[in-house]
Amino acid sequence: MGLFDLLARWPLLRQVKTGDATALGETAMSERSRSLEPRTARADRVVKSVCPYCAVGCGQDVHVQDGRILDIEGDADSPVSRGRLCPKGSATFQLVTGTHRVKDVLYRRPGGREWERIPLEQAMDMVADRVKRTRDATWEATDAHGHDVRRTLGIAHLGGATLDNEENYLIKKLFTALGIVQIENQARI
Repeated sequence: MGLFDLLARWPLLRQVKTGDATALGETAMSERSRSLEPRTARADRVVKSVCPYCAVGCGQDVHVQDGRILDIEGDADSPVSRGRLCPKGSATFQLVTGTHRVKDVLYRRPGGREWERIPLEQAMDMVADRVKRTRDATWEATDAHGHDVRRTLGIAHLGGATLDNEENYLIKKLFTALGIVQIENQARI
């Protein structure tokens, strides 16, 4: 390759030669930049989601390939955010896929002085067992007047504002089916 060929590959000389003062066209391209494509181009599907950070409920598009998340972007179809995400929402991909993500739970046994790490699955099983035990132990089929109430007052639920309407609806249905009547949401308080 001669000196002229080498200089012809330099973007500034291509700009001068073609009159591309802004360098937004072909003169700014290199072989590498021509081969680049967005991470989302390889996605086999896009799953609609909601940002988990605050009560605004910005829409997100989760780009997935072979069951693995490639990228998370703002959902342009969302009437709430119209494709825009705040810095926290933009970092959701790192939250979901980052190596720093916590995959276990800190647990301190009754009477214990130290925290121990247990797998998330074990913690979920422990919560389910405790909900069942508490519900069974505090179940009221009738009240003091003999009226059917089929409820438990031994469990209450306080929801968070990061949940969207659909998630709150499902939680309300679940807890009502369990006979829990003390159900509130932080977004309303």
